Amino acid sequence: MNDFRNLQHYIAQIKASPSPDEYYEEGYAILLQCTAEAQAVLSAHYDSGSLQVPTNNGEREKVQLQRYVATGLLMTVRLTETFRSIVLDASARRFQAQKILLRATAAIRWVNSRNGVLQGQKPHATHGPALHAANNNLRAELSTITDERVVNDLHSADYQAGHWLQEDPPLNIMLSWICSAR
Repeated sequence: MNDFRNLQHYIAQIKASPSPDEYYEEGYAILLQCTAEAQAVLSAHYDSGSLQVPTNNGEREKVQLQRYVATGLLMTVRLTETFRSIVLDASARRFQAQKILLRATAAIRWVNSRNGVLQGQKPHATHGPALHAANNNLRAELSTITDERVVNDLHSADYQAGHWLQEDPPLNIMLSWICSAR
């Protein structure tokens, strides 16, 4: 949770204020997209309605459910499902936030590189090769920000910090959760 809070703080610091001429430049477009994605992740509410225990009207399930209730296991089953759902939601949000932050950081490097080339001037032909190189560097960096890399980075950081990893959902489950939440 602390990592997600830190990511929220960093994401809140992302500012993009391109001039009207620069608004559609590649790096600014990515930065604005990251800002919108971050706001969506940070403002989304947890859907506790997804915690319903699936039931079937079959006689066998009814008998088993009665047994669970009688022994108190139903509460354990629901708590376990609730815990897994909460962990999945938190993990998916952290994954999304980390990926957004990595992309935004790449775009900010592009902005800084572009500003270093232009030094307050309007772009003109002599800036072309350096601006083209900045665009290429941005594209190259963005191509390395894959879902697998983000999950591996988070897993490595958690492992080094001594966090419990056994409950972490796999990438395919997180991606399914993210798609179903949209």
